[in-house]
Amino acid sequence: MSLISPVVLASLASLVLLVAGCAAPPDVAGADASTGTAASPGPLLGLPTGSPTAAPPPRSSTPPVPPPTQQATQAAAWVVGARPLPLRPDGYGEVLPTPPVLADRRLATADLLPAPPTAEFTATVSAVPGAVLARSTWHPGCPVRADELRYLTVSFWGFDGRHHTGELLANVAAAGRLVEAFRALHAARFPIEEMRVTTAAELTAAPTGDGNNTQAFVCRPVNGRPEWSAHARGLALDLNPFCNPYRRNDLVLPELASAYVDRTWLRPGMVLAGDVAVRAFARIGWSWGGAWIGARDPMHFAAVTG
Repeated sequence: MSLISPVVLASLASLVLLVAGCAAPPDVAGADASTGTAASPGPLLGLPTGSPTAAPPPRSSTPPVPPPTQQATQAAAWVVGARPLPLRPDGYGEVLPTPPVLADRRLATADLLPAPPTAEFTATVSAVPGAVLARSTWHPGCPVRADELRYLTVSFWGFDGRHHTGELLANVAAAGRLVEAFRALHAARFPIEEMRVTTAAELTAAPTGDGNNTQAFVCRPVNGRPEWSAHARGLALDLNPFCNPYRRNDLVLPELASAYVDRTWLRPGMVLAGDVAVRAFARIGWSWGGAWIGARDPMHFAAVTG
C-alpha cells in the first residue's frame, strides 16, 4: 500500500479548513444583534431585491379619517318626519318594512332645551307656561283642565351617549312620581331619543311612521276607539315608541317599526319584561302595556286608577 507523506496531509487539512470557513455564515446571520429580530438576507444573484408585500406602506403626515359613527350615518341617511306614508282604509299609514338604517335605531338627539350643566339627574315641576300650553294639544274640550296639568323637565341620556333635557306635560297627581321613574332610568343610563311636548299639528299631520318621541299628555282618543286615552288626562306615557311599537293584528305603530316587533333581537331603548323601565314604573304604581293580552303596547305605561 502507498503512504501519503506528512506534507501532503498537512496541505489537505489546510484546504479543508479554508473551504469550511468560506461556507459557514457568521454567528449573527440568524438574528439582529441589537434587536433580536431576524436579519434580512442580502440580495441573491438573479432574483429581485424586494417583493410587493415586503415593503412597508408609505407614511403620511395626515392621520387617517375615522369611520363615521352610527348616529352620524343614520342622521345623514334619514330625516324623521320627511316621508308621508300611503294611508290604509282605517286612516293609519301603510305598515312597511323598516328601512335598514332604522333597524338598529340610534339617532342623535336634537336639543330643544339647554343640556344639563352636569351629569347629575335634574328635574323641575311647575305650572304649565302659557307658551307651552299654546303649542300643546290641550284645548277646552280635553278631559282635564289646564290647571290640572304640570310642566316637567327631566334630564336623560340619549342614544348618542350625551346628556339632554326633555319636557313633558303630565297630570298634577302623577308629576312627582314620574320624576322618580325618570330618575331611575337616568341612573341606569337607559337611552331615550327625544322627549318633547306633542303639538296639535302632529295630531292631524300625515303619518310618517318614524317618530320616536317620548311623551305623556296628548289630548287624543284611544287608538281605534272613541273614548279618551289615558294620555288625554296626563296619566300615561309612551317611552321610545319606535323601539317599542304597538301591535294589533296587522297594525304596527309607528308604521315603519316592524323590525322592533322581534323582541328577541335586543337593541338599546327597548322595554322588556322585568327590565329597569318596567320596574321603575311599577314602583310608582303604573302598569305596562307590554303585558296586555291581545294588543301589545310595550311603549305604554299608565297610572293604575280605580
